[in-house]
Amino acid sequence: MESNTEEGNLLFTDEYKKALENASYEIVGNHSAVEICGWTKKGLNEETSGCYKQKFYGIRSHQCTQMTPAAVACDQKCVYCWRANEMFSGKQDLMEYAKDNPVDIVQGSIEGHLRKLSGFGGNPKIDKQKFTESKTVRHFAISLTGEPTLYQGLPDMLRELRSRKISSFLVTNGLHPEMVERLRDEDSLPTQLYMSLDAPDEDTWKKIDIPLIPNFWDKIKGTLKLMDGLKTRKVLRMTVVKGWNDFDVLGYAELIRLAGEQVMIEVKSYMHLGPARKRLSKENMLSYDEVLDFSNRLAAELGWKIIDEAPNSLIALVAEEDWDGRVMDFGDPLIGHLNPSFNC
Repeated sequence: MESNTEEGNLLFTDEYKKALENASYEIVGNHSAVEICGWTKKGLNEETSGCYKQKFYGIRSHQCTQMTPAAVACDQKCVYCWRANEMFSGKQDLMEYAKDNPVDIVQGSIEGHLRKLSGFGGNPKIDKQKFTESKTVRHFAISLTGEPTLYQGLPDMLRELRSRKISSFLVTNGLHPEMVERLRDEDSLPTQLYMSLDAPDEDTWKKIDIPLIPNFWDKIKGTLKLMDGLKTRKVLRMTVVKGWNDFDVLGYAELIRLAGEQVMIEVKSYMHLGPARKRLSKENMLSYDEVLDFSNRLAAELGWKIIDEAPNSLIALVAEEDWDGRVMDFGDPLIGHLNPSFNC
């Protein structure tokens, strides 16, 4: 991927920028992007309860902004990714030029999100109260595309969200434990930190995630070990692809134990969507019964249990124990105030 890397210039190629815009993304600054999640749209309908993150964790889908500060680069090309990762730059040094101000990224993402939602107000099927609430963004899902931990301004961005009483759900591929250390040491941990856990061993990881750095396995295990003891909510996200990584429960369990006991595990089937349809077939999806079978075998190996389910998203949530605060209370949807017991 060729790109103009002079500081302060747009880091998207014209081809990639056009591809993102054709997919309904809005470009934010020089290296970020925002898109309205399908569940955010569905969440505006009074008959829809929202995505599994609403059921599992309490986020309000109609008040959630899906974005990334690193749309221009990722150092993996996962076969199951439903983004156009063929256009990603694998060069981490591209992000050295990603100098946009974190405050501008947050503000630009909110403004882009609200612009894209504005047309829903005239839809007679939309819940008017939810539409009013949607104008107050309460959550950032930092997982749209690319690898967010490549953005060196991420700690400041997360603190900016905290100052605005906006919760943050950050997803990392695990290849950058040094950024997780920075988030810990600079008082910048997100509300909930996700790490993708896509294989039980090094060879399978290389096959399914196609990492572009040589020491990826040491990085993966380093991030897992860092998660043990982090003072925030932690989730290991497993995207299970039939015939690719749906085996060796013992191997997965050994890796999970590196992250400590205070962690949740999302076991989710591969979804046959977007560009992933060119790499995999629909037969690579698991049925919900297969998701439950895999989850139960994993839980049994760990001595844990399934604590929640979302069959419509082909996902189960596994943990050692459930607890009262797992589904968070974000307070009044129209007031910039959170429950005092909630630390965003």
